[in-house]
Amino acid sequence: MEWSLPDRPAIVWGLSAAVCIVIAFGIPVLRAGIRRRCRDGGVASPTFRSLVGRLNERWLRTTTVVIALIAGFIVLDPEPRLIGIAKVLLTLMLAIQLFRLLPVAVDWGISRLTNQEEGEGVSASTAATLTGLRWVVLGAAYFVIFLIALQNLGVDVTAMIAGLGIGGIAVALAVQNILGDLFASLTIALDKPFVVGDFIVAGNELGTVEYVGLKTTRVRSLSGEQLVFSNADLLSSRIRNFKRMTERRVLFGFGVTYSTPADVLEQIPTLVKQAVEAQPLARFDRCHFAKFGASSLDFELVYFVGSPDFNKHMDVQQAVLLAIARAFSAGKIEFAFPTQTLHIASGCLPTEAANRQDVR
Repeated sequence: MEWSLPDRPAIVWGLSAAVCIVIAFGIPVLRAGIRRRCRDGGVASPTFRSLVGRLNERWLRTTTVVIALIAGFIVLDPEPRLIGIAKVLLTLMLAIQLFRLLPVAVDWGISRLTNQEEGEGVSASTAATLTGLRWVVLGAAYFVIFLIALQNLGVDVTAMIAGLGIGGIAVALAVQNILGDLFASLTIALDKPFVVGDFIVAGNELGTVEYVGLKTTRVRSLSGEQLVFSNADLLSSRIRNFKRMTERRVLFGFGVTYSTPADVLEQIPTLVKQAVEAQPLARFDRCHFAKFGASSLDFELVYFVGSPDFNKHMDVQQAVLLAIARAFSAGKIEFAFPTQTLHIASGCLPTEAANRQDVR
């Protein structure tokens, strides 16, 4: 025989009221404590404390009231029909609450993946990619919550999941190239092999990155035209990012004439070292008499320029070359250029002498 609610003993009603009051006042107290502890977590801060603080701010008072009332109601041990109604209300309330919390968690996760600090901005193209990633993750999470809610409400979702799985496979096969570029775009946004403004070389193409989209990356070449790369093709190739160089290594050779005395040859590395070290951005590495060339005595110079900027590199190289030219001119050291010396012996050639004997 089922009891009606008014027939419950007074102690049960008291216990129900106590549970309801404890939850109704306990959750706000807990939230107040979290608010004090997580006060320093900024909106864009990637710390875990900021995540807890922002989730706490998104908690609905209605959720607290519903949980408290349903908990107190269940203590009364009502009939199954009423328990079913309470379960439906609790499921709907928790689903609504999760829908409010998910965007905060996804934004926090994206900021952690991109290592974005508080106040740090991102480019327009990266922001578009991250927005796309955000909606994809939110859509998938909302769909999962929706299915769980339906299952808790007694709806059989097995057939729905199977149908969506088959349909998803068909769609994925139809748009696999687009999906490949989309995931490549997400990889570029998260892993950051390059960003807008970097000078890159991919295969035989080179230029400055102007835009990173969901499907393509656009690069402005040195000759002025825009190069459009598929994101998947771009990531599958080897990329050289010159913007992230810390310094440039410069290697070049020069030659002097064979008539240069040996003692002067010994002085050349010192003269070259002084020319390099006179430049503030240059760091001398080595200079050696490398080999005997076809028409010159060849030297090899290596130094580093402490800036990735190509124009500064060329300014330093010009200054170094001018300083070497002045030092060689002062020391009367001659640069070699391609020459050939032809030595002709005196007298007649053997073939010419034989021909003269035959004529006689």
